[in-house]
Amino acid sequence: MQIGFDAKRAFKNFTGLGNYSRAVISILSDFYPDNRYFLYTPFYKKHPLLSFAHRPNIAVRGPEGLLKRLPAAWRSLGMASDVRFERIDLFHGLTGELPVGLSSSIRTVVTVHDLIFLRYPHYYKSIDRWMYVRKHRLACASADLVIAISEQTKQDIMEFFGVDEKKIRLVYQGCDAQFYRTATDIEKQNIRALYRLPEKYVLYVGTVEMRKNLITLVKAMSLLPEDVQLIVVGRETGYAKKIKEEMAVRKLEQRVRFLDEVLFNHLPAIYQLAQVFCLPSLFEGFGIPVLEALNSRLPVVASNISSLPEAGGSGQLYVSPTDEQAIAHAIRQVLDDEALRNKMIAAGTEHAAKFREESIAKNIWNVYKELKP
Repeated sequence: MQIGFDAKRAFKNFTGLGNYSRAVISILSDFYPDNRYFLYTPFYKKHPLLSFAHRPNIAVRGPEGLLKRLPAAWRSLGMASDVRFERIDLFHGLTGELPVGLSSSIRTVVTVHDLIFLRYPHYYKSIDRWMYVRKHRLACASADLVIAISEQTKQDIMEFFGVDEKKIRLVYQGCDAQFYRTATDIEKQNIRALYRLPEKYVLYVGTVEMRKNLITLVKAMSLLPEDVQLIVVGRETGYAKKIKEEMAVRKLEQRVRFLDEVLFNHLPAIYQLAQVFCLPSLFEGFGIPVLEALNSRLPVVASNISSLPEAGGSGQLYVSPTDEQAIAHAIRQVLDDEALRNKMIAAGTEHAAKFREESIAKNIWNVYKELKP
């Protein structure tokens, strides 16, 4: 079968949606090598995370001639024509959109990660929200099948877009395989020195934006012992200013540190050196950092809402994301109770095994088989 992907995010983004796109393409290429995979992207760059694009069963396609200068025009007008020319059997929109103008003979699947822009519209600019709604609504309406990456997202697709449940398939996502490996003592020592990591720290990984609710975790830090620090790994937005103002009020400047330029291959050791991972988000489509933490044998304290209990499983601690005392108490439990910590690590390791590549590849392939010519 010839399978096409909207691979823009795979080549442009090196977090979230990009990680998902690369993972799906790579694992399908590995476990179902007899297919031919076409990656349609207006951007192409060399990067270590894109090495899979050179496999013999993968072909990269992009704009040619004058359209190289007009990537948006190519995605709107030229990509569908190229897909038809290649005689693609099935096209998968990996990030909530499908090209307009595909032939009715080409079967289509779209993955929807979340509809946060509808559930929490105030987090988005009006023009961005309008664009996201339009793309997702059209894709869900036109696709033969819709993949939801969590039960929460599935329910949102049904609620906001009125999509029939029979059209939706729940396929969880995983995390990068680098998180399965335990870093050596030398690697950990080097990473600790490079990023000046303290001996005891709570770890947060994610964009520093309002929805992620980092401010409540910062407030919780003031209720924890002074030898416990918070390490924040993620891109800062304007919301970071509010966080730092709160740090100043609570005199936490020396106990909370931001690392916004961490190399992706350094992340596993940073997780493994931490004592507990905390994600107090107000809403998540899934929560990949939770899965990264579990694979790193790190206990998780997370919000008890949206999809985070799905991501973490029943063995972790979940609290109200707006209750700083509850967050602090849960973190303190993990720090002080070795038996609880070991129990959470064991449960997390078992839960994370359900999200390994072979299982995810099989589940996606089963969706494709429903539409196979």
